[in-house]
Amino acid sequence: MKRTAFFISDGTGITAETLGQSLLAQFETIAFSKLTRPYIDTVEKARLMVQQINAAAEADGARPIIFDTIVNREIREVLAESNGFMIDIFSTFLAPLEQELTAGSSYSVGKSHSISANSNYMERIEAVNFALDNDDGGRTHHYDKADLILVGVSRCGKTPTCLYMAMQYGIRAANYPLTEEDMERLQLPAALKQHKHKLFGLTIDPDRLTAIRHERKPNSRYSSFAQCEFEVREVENLFRRENIPHINSTHFSVEEISAKILVEKGVERRLK
Repeated sequence: MKRTAFFISDGTGITAETLGQSLLAQFETIAFSKLTRPYIDTVEKARLMVQQINAAAEADGARPIIFDTIVNREIREVLAESNGFMIDIFSTFLAPLEQELTAGSSYSVGKSHSISANSNYMERIEAVNFALDNDDGGRTHHYDKADLILVGVSRCGKTPTCLYMAMQYGIRAANYPLTEEDMERLQLPAALKQHKHKLFGLTIDPDRLTAIRHERKPNSRYSSFAQCEFEVREVENLFRRENIPHINSTHFSVEEISAKILVEKGVERRLK
């Protein structure tokens, strides 16, 4: 079964997309074609949007699902003329909150993601810069400022996890790839020893690691199953020997990995 889903906003569309994606994920038997349409902030754009929605309805033989965070009433009325099933995220949640808080909401465009309204904006930028500056073990002299240091073999998901935690939570996360030389010494690299309390390990199934590395360096020793299997085995032994908490990243999304790390390490999010 196939359905089209639109995430429509007069701002960035982040709120509509985030909540809409979470809700649609509960319907595993349906294949959704997902389309994000930000900055639908004029009646003219809304009318063009109606044409897209109606075209999708005709192509699918079923009305599209529309998640919207449109503030302007006139624009919403135009969208309501489409052949789509509309879910107004703001009114769905804000109306009962207004009643409970006995206060009216601002209903302003882009409120949740604007720089001026978000005192954590610079915190997010600094965390991302930290993750980039301390990626792949290139620099280790700023580890004293890190909230977390991810360790593991090359290509097991350390960098995307660090960047996600920086963007989403404002966490300052560095990452350090454990090399074959580190494994031969059977101990943590000197740069990590004094920060052992900040370490969290990522591991991965050898066959998955082989496939990932093959995309980068096909038919090399680096991407061979034997090498991948050796590295994963030795790193997991090191994690156990040094009592470093770790998880297997093979079957988890970066969102799930990040959440599990924060819970395991007891690290508080900087962005609330």
